[in-house]
Amino acid sequence: MFEDSYNRQEEFSCPVEVGTEYDVKIEDQGKSGDGIARVDGFVIFIPGTEVGQEVKVKVNATRRKFAFGEVVE
Repeated sequence: MFEDSYNRQEEFSCPVEVGTEYDVKIEDQGKSGDGIARVDGFVIFIPGTEVGQEVKVKVNATRRKFAFGEVVE
């Protein structure tokens, strides 16, 4: 949940959960060099990866439209 500019709380659904591991393929590279993978179309930024890699990642943090993760294997 988050508060919008009118201090109302709204729920948003996120297809990934913090602490959960996912097998993903790095599809693209972000502006800062992080690898970009998707789970059900939802973007996860993963540092230290390259396009084409298949990795297991653990989600560290989620935002409304994307998440951050790290390689666990």
